[in-house]
Amino acid sequence: MSLKSLALIENWPVPSAAAGVVRADGTVLGTHGPVGRRFPLASVTKPLAAYAVLVAYEEGAIELDEPAGPPGATVRHLLAHTSGLAFDEHRVTAAPGERRLYSNAGFEQLGDHIAKATDIPFAEYLRQAVLEPLGMTATSLEGSPAKDGVSTVEDLLRFAAEVQAPRLLDARTVAAAMSVQYPGTKGVLPGYGHQNPNDWGLGFEIRDSKSPHWTGASSSPRTFGHFGQSGTFLWIDPDAGVAGVALTDRAFGPWAIEAWPGFTDAVLAEVRGAHPAH
Repeated sequence: MSLKSLALIENWPVPSAAAGVVRADGTVLGTHGPVGRRFPLASVTKPLAAYAVLVAYEEGAIELDEPAGPPGATVRHLLAHTSGLAFDEHRVTAAPGERRLYSNAGFEQLGDHIAKATDIPFAEYLRQAVLEPLGMTATSLEGSPAKDGVSTVEDLLRFAAEVQAPRLLDARTVAAAMSVQYPGTKGVLPGYGHQNPNDWGLGFEIRDSKSPHWTGASSSPRTFGHFGQSGTFLWIDPDAGVAGVALTDRAFGPWAIEAWPGFTDAVLAEVRGAHPAH
């Protein structure tokens, strides 16, 4: 089957867009646009980086609750954006575990921590631990583990299939990654304002009851994933049994806030064989 709803990306006010949907068993339900084209991921890099961190944890190179980042913080704090580090600066603005402060700096410190623990530069560790085993040959990390990934829809569908039915990680590790870390923590979801609570797992944002949100109105509360400032997103809806990916070459803004939820709702309605709720 090929999902007709994916053609909605044609209506997006972007120069170029590609999208796809994949089931947990790796079945690609449909794609649209230049799915082999490499797009800058921006923060959709974070779930890939987090997955590599979790491989390092399972390999015994690190522990999730060992010290990392600012004083008092751990690997877990960094993954869950509760280390207290500022957004884009390596300075502390809160005590660990106190607030959900979305932090690129935190992911950069994570990358440094893994590189020291494994004696492998983080971009290379990501390649060996995640990209190569999944056949993500068009994906690379060109700098910061927070935002400098480049990939294709084809490759991200491979990753999204893996997260739904893990082979590189124990299923329990992935279950923890999609479970709320430090419940009840407040914070700002970039682009969508203050959220209470601002739930997050290990490197993945969790939808829960957040409103407004970049996923759909019909996305289950268990939906988790990430969006990027380069106009990109990846969501996994465990209740629907599918994951969706969209990559564009226009920066995130009001256009995305308007276009993305309806797109996701249309995809989910088609997957469920139902009509969108009116």
